[in-house]
Amino acid sequence: MKGEALVKEEIYHIMSKSIGDSPIFNNETEYQRMRGLLSYYQYEDPPVKFSKFSLHIKKENPGKKENLKKGEKLVEIIAYSIMPTHFHLILKQNKEKGISIFIKNILNSYTRYFNIRHNRKGPLWEGRFKRVKLETNEQLLHLTRYIHLEPVIKKLVAKPEDWLFSSYREYLAEVKERLCNFEGFLEINPSYKEFVEDRIAYPRELEKIKNLIIEPLSLPTS
Repeated sequence: MKGEALVKEEIYHIMSKSIGDSPIFNNETEYQRMRGLLSYYQYEDPPVKFSKFSLHIKKENPGKKENLKKGEKLVEIIAYSIMPTHFHLILKQNKEKGISIFIKNILNSYTRYFNIRHNRKGPLWEGRFKRVKLETNEQLLHLTRYIHLEPVIKKLVAKPEDWLFSSYREYLAEVKERLCNFEGFLEINPSYKEFVEDRIAYPRELEKIKNLIIEPLSLPTS
């Protein structure tokens, strides 16, 4: 996994976590900041830093946001989940070095934001981001379930749709403004919710993607 170049048009599971597993997303404001960074830096050559861009949006200048969406994307975000100490992304690389540029931008930007907000200095993230390439659509489908279920497995919420900081509700068509583009990669139908919440089958199905899960497997408990 280490040292292998990220390949254009391929799909990867990406994860980055905090140093020492310290909580770095502590409230809705911080979660939404990271979600905003994911949305902003997926585009190639953003005109300004996100902090300046977000000020324009707050001043009711929606044209800035629409102009950004007309640009080319470094990556396609297929799924995501932001957890208290880390985040998961499933990304397709659209441009050469697109994933590396994208991740560098969001990590650096969030570090600056977090350090100012908490009056701290120094790095926030544990080394380089981790990645695994996906090989099949079946792996992709099961990996989306894994990252959407993790908040339940970690007992942060009772149901995956209660976790507001993942793409799960986008998959259920319960949000208007989406971050993810999954239609070109997965056929999501009404049975997806049942598939995700089938806790009996889940440990057995994890065997199919154990090589794609970067951290030790987290199994649901009864």
